[in-house]
Amino acid sequence: MRLGKHVSIAGGLDKALDRAHNIGCNAVQIFVSNPRSWQAKPLAAEVIKKFQDKQQELEITPVVVHAIYLINIASPKDNLRDKSLQALITDYQRAVTIGANYLVFHPGSHTGSGSKKAVKRIAAGINKLLAKIAGDTTLLIENVAGAGTQIGASFGEIDEIFDLLDDPSRVGVCLDTCHSFSAGYNIAEEEGLNTMLRKFEEEGPGLDKLSLLHINDSVYKLGSHKDEHAHIGEGEIGEQGFAGIINHADLKTIPLILETPWFDDRDDDPDVKLIKKLRIEE
Repeated sequence: MRLGKHVSIAGGLDKALDRAHNIGCNAVQIFVSNPRSWQAKPLAAEVIKKFQDKQQELEITPVVVHAIYLINIASPKDNLRDKSLQALITDYQRAVTIGANYLVFHPGSHTGSGSKKAVKRIAAGINKLLAKIAGDTTLLIENVAGAGTQIGASFGEIDEIFDLLDDPSRVGVCLDTCHSFSAGYNIAEEEGLNTMLRKFEEEGPGLDKLSLLHINDSVYKLGSHKDEHAHIGEGEIGEQGFAGIINHADLKTIPLILETPWFDDRDDDPDVKLIKKLRIEE
């Protein structure tokens, strides 16, 4: 099982790998710049080398980069969309430079302009990015909770994006358990989980495009369209729900990334420990 957590890069990118390793992870997710700023400082060569050497030493893989929160390439406003695409290009270039396996981003919101037009804008942005930058880093579209005018709560919308891609081989999907539950898929129960995966296969881009799982419990109830992560077993999905998710035959080979709150007052991570306890290894 490849299990990671989103960790801080405070003190240097390589320190994030130490933090992940110290709580028992063999994978990691990070930001490569301030997630709430459009500005990104260049990555120095020595910073990149220290990160890559530490990754090799600790055998941490996959390395996942999460794009900054400000990005909205679905926006009908030219200025915001152009700014968002440039930020996504910057994050993708940085992910490629450090040798990350994946870059995860949220597809954005149409803000009243309609989902069909937004889907076209998202796909056009992805096409521009991939045409501009070569690299082995896979771009991952993350499903969302469906608040407001968000794109990507529906697997059909994600599939529509894939249909418009020039090179879909470089793009995959990250499924977030909290987002899925909040969007209305009752993955806390076996039947609901099977229903979601069937819809992802039939209405979405297909399970062969599922590259990563964000495993987060949900503070809010099923179908709330609210996105707030809870510690594993302390939210509405619950401990048994996660046992079903991480041991499902269609999901057992998918890397898992926790985005649950950090435990500042202790050296270990109960969420990591619980996921390991719930996992049934054959």
